[in-house]
Amino acid sequence: MIRALAIPDLRLAGPALALWIGCAVAVGLDDARPVVIIATAAVVAAVAVGMRAAGRPALTAVAATTAVSAAVLVLGAATIAVRAPERRPAPMTAAATATAAVQLIVRTEGDVVANRVEARVEAVRRGDRAWSVGVPVTVFSGVPPGTPIGTRLRLSATLRATPLGETSSYLAFVRGEGVVVGRPPPLLEALGGARAAFDRTASALPGEGGALLPGLAIGDTAHVTEQLRADLRTASLTHLTAVSGANCAVVVGLVLVGLGALGVPRGVRIGVALGVLGLFVAFVTPQPSVLRAAVMACLVLVATLLGRPVRGVPVLALAVTLLLVGDPWLARDYGFVLSVLATGGLLLLAPVLARGLQRILPRALALGLSVPLAAQLATQPVLLTLTPTLPLWGVPANLLAEPAAPLATVLGLVSCLLLPVSPPLGSAAAALAWLPAAWIAGVARVAAGLPGAALPWPPGFVGMAIVVVLTVATLVAVLPTPVRLRLVAGALVSLILVGAGGAVIGTRVAADAGRPGDWQYASCEVGQGDATVVRSASAVALIDTGPDAAAVRRCLDRLEIGRIDLLVLTHYDLDHIGGAGALVGRVDRALMGPSSGAADDRIAELLQAGGARVENTVAGTTGRLGQLDWRVLWPPPRGIEPGNSASVTLALTPAPGCAGGCLTALLLGDLGAESPQRMAGAVRPGRYDLVKVAHHGSADQWPPLYQRIRATVGLIGVGAGNDYGHPTPFALGMLADAGTRPYRTDRDGLVLVADRGAAGALVWTQGDAVGPAG
Repeated sequence: MIRALAIPDLRLAGPALALWIGCAVAVGLDDARPVVIIATAAVVAAVAVGMRAAGRPALTAVAATTAVSAAVLVLGAATIAVRAPERRPAPMTAAATATAAVQLIVRTEGDVVANRVEARVEAVRRGDRAWSVGVPVTVFSGVPPGTPIGTRLRLSATLRATPLGETSSYLAFVRGEGVVVGRPPPLLEALGGARAAFDRTASALPGEGGALLPGLAIGDTAHVTEQLRADLRTASLTHLTAVSGANCAVVVGLVLVGLGALGVPRGVRIGVALGVLGLFVAFVTPQPSVLRAAVMACLVLVATLLGRPVRGVPVLALAVTLLLVGDPWLARDYGFVLSVLATGGLLLLAPVLARGLQRILPRALALGLSVPLAAQLATQPVLLTLTPTLPLWGVPANLLAEPAAPLATVLGLVSCLLLPVSPPLGSAAAALAWLPAAWIAGVARVAAGLPGAALPWPPGFVGMAIVVVLTVATLVAVLPTPVRLRLVAGALVSLILVGAGGAVIGTRVAADAGRPGDWQYASCEVGQGDATVVRSASAVALIDTGPDAAAVRRCLDRLEIGRIDLLVLTHYDLDHIGGAGALVGRVDRALMGPSSGAADDRIAELLQAGGARVENTVAGTTGRLGQLDWRVLWPPPRGIEPGNSASVTLALTPAPGCAGGCLTALLLGDLGAESPQRMAGAVRPGRYDLVKVAHHGSADQWPPLYQRIRATVGLIGVGAGNDYGHPTPFALGMLADAGTRPYRTDRDGLVLVADRGAAGALVWTQGDAVGPAG
């Protein structure tokens, strides 16, 4: 017999939701003070209404809820108004126009794949002026992976402001290597040493289980390959690598049970549990999902100490309120948003789904399915903004993987505790934890490879709205509503899945209908960056990877490219090498531009670990790709500093006997105006079929080079709405003067160029074939 469901206590949910929405809006404003004024006025108005509503309980309740909601919003908006100027101080804004000396404190350990860390800047020096600041930044390169949290570094970096509302105020692009100027505090250093020992032990274990284990135990995904990350996303298992409520519950539960078995009084048990929880948060690093889980755990422990009843929804709402008042920028943090939504789904939707599913399934199976289904329904609208697909096999994958996650977590934590005192026992615990970790990795790999694993879905607001309707229809279909209503809801669910998926697939098929199958050059849409693919016969080359591994991987998948015979990384700026993690294990040979130090060399080490033959290249290097000969024209062996001016420049010409796909090309990386003048003598005069325009179409160009080659097609890798104004009117005018037609990825999307013999180059852009160029 199915018992009636208890009605959840939603009294604190309203104020928490109002605070969340208000903070999400206010952090994106230039000035949050108007929000403070409006919210204060709302408090006054709600109190006045409440005082006049004597004898009308409903109106009194509404007025009280409104007053509390507006009051917490006043606190959140006031925090924003005070802290926003501190997060974007004038010295940092001034320093963003040039390279500056920066001193910072590392806040997260380096991500080997993404090559970035989070940090807090302490001081900025530009020329003979110095300022003390305290702002969050994301640092690219220059900070070796594994640098202990709390380490003070001094480095040279170019700072770029992020859009308002981002959790990091600036992006720091480092030149060279950072210099350590201060060690972490003793506690952080000890915790960092324990993390590093566990990381080394887990990394020595074979296969994907060893790479995934630190993520399951302590949330460290630094060694998870891009392919495994993609499989986890497709299988809807990424949440298992985020430390959250389950991890905190395990830690607190073990402490309470252990001390309880020793007869320790309740107050002492709870005090010790709070202390251990604090150490655990410091150990795994205070990421948004960790903070949400830890604050909820603290509230539950305090309520238990006071003898008060514990209800999930009020605890979640109060935790959200406390965190947003303390850090309103969390309102836009994807990790925080997904963590709260998933927890809310488990508290509100899982009981409802379990009750409905028990009508048609055994109780144990219904309970098992309700948890992943509730989490997926709650988070899917937000996940669509990241990837417009539905994980069709996400619920079954979670049903198979989730029972193994607690085993990996507990054994991994045991290993962390034992390694400093008994390495053999710690290694044995890690080896046992490897088994469930390998199982989860295997489930992700199999689920991601099944047909329809990532069902295409309409992007943007329309896709989100359809998913909301789908969620409501699913709940109606499983709840004990009238049979006719359930049948209608079930039919609507089927119609939405088939209709939306079919519409997206049909649109993609129609868009690709005119795509030339014999394309020779492709310019991938990877945002503000370059990723150019060259294909000749069965051989493939990729020149640069763009800034994001997921974006270049999507492009290569769409072009049906698995193996890369030749990878050329022209230089080490993020917008050219940021996606390199997606290529590990897929590259035969890699040519690298001049390195500026160990931070750059780590990219080569990553590729070598995947089996690539890595070479540093200079002008004069030659080779053959299918039916094309290629030659490196730049940089020279000496006399050039690493960076844009030393970008590897490649010329491609038909090999003797070329029978098709024989278009010539000159690929210029990010060269500025000076380097082409020195290189001009190496460029074969005469008309080229294609030029990869230098530096995303910036104004730093040397027009005589373009006049010399008079290319028919000009490819420009550029991101929509970029802050640089690329491509510039100067660059576009220069191309027009040279008779070169530009194709830009911000407007044209994926661009393909095919050889049509005497008719010249055929250019196809995402959506339609443009026809012969020139």
